[in-house]
Amino acid sequence: MSTAASAQSDTSPKLDPQNTVYLDLKYGRVVIELRPDLAPKHVERIKLLCHEHFYDNTPFHRVIPGFMAQGGDPTGTGQGGSPYPNLPAEFTDRANFLRGTVGAARTADPNSANSQFFIMFAPSPHLDGQYTIWGQVVSGMQYVDQIKAGDDSSGTVQNPDRIIRMRLASEEDK
Repeated sequence: MSTAASAQSDTSPKLDPQNTVYLDLKYGRVVIELRPDLAPKHVERIKLLCHEHFYDNTPFHRVIPGFMAQGGDPTGTGQGGSPYPNLPAEFTDRANFLRGTVGAARTADPNSANSQFFIMFAPSPHLDGQYTIWGQVVSGMQYVDQIKAGDDSSGTVQNPDRIIRMRLASEEDK
């Protein structure tokens, strides 16, 4: 390892394996840092669903170029969720929807988030304070950029790309 490379790795923040998610796509691994400081209930739900392998093979059913990729619905319709109750909104003014931000998808009811989530391709300030932020992509955004886009203005995807597996870093081998 070069001196510059070792110096950079020494200064890079270490991710907490209990608050790091590995989202594996056919293109490569996306690493998401969870934000329990912003959305503790949502983070606990994501951890539970990762532990249960809920997200494995679920599609990115809505993908709008320049905006976001949405997944986490096992039905692939945008109407499905986990067997658990919906979560209350955990909106914040301490973080913004930037490239790589991971937010909780919901209906018009702010307290309807369940399992669906979206990853931002670009900043979207109109979402700030309107949706729960529960994570941030810290590496692998180039793989998110490759997720198959939708075929119409709604972003609905025919034959969508799927999550191969989604695990907490602390449970990667499970």
